[in-house]
Amino acid sequence: MMKLRIYIDTSVIGGCLDKEFQNASRQLIDKFKQGEMIAVISELTTLELKDAPQEVLDILREIPEKNIEYVELTEEAVNLARKYLGEGVIGGGKLVDAEHIAIATINRVDVLASWNFRHIVNLQRIRGYNSVNLKYGHPLLEIRSPLEVIAYEE
Repeated sequence: MMKLRIYIDTSVIGGCLDKEFQNASRQLIDKFKQGEMIAVISELTTLELKDAPQEVLDILREIPEKNIEYVELTEEAVNLARKYLGEGVIGGGKLVDAEHIAIATINRVDVLASWNFRHIVNLQRIRGYNSVNLKYGHPLLEIRSPLEVIAYEE
């Protein structure tokens, strides 16, 4: 069985240190560490973490390089992100959130995981992102919180 490729944004990494999001975030990071899933990390996430506290940076360093796929913000992703803004899915001040969605879409990840309920993991916005994706010939993107991504044992 193919390993799921999970795009994570900074909220998942930072969530490891947040009491409310800690358990699910840690479990997801552990899945990456154990090689059960592949962490897809964009250059946007890397840039956002540039000035993060050392303990946040250390979380990412726990994941073996072989279990991480790094992806770039391409011109195609920038153009798709602008379409999300142009179609009114998300406000102009949230370009970076739109770019996360676009990068995940262009790279055909299995799931984008985030704790950003306002601009990303939000039913109305997910429908908007996916309607734009379909309109411009891109695949649907599965967007979930880490709680929905970690597997629960029976």
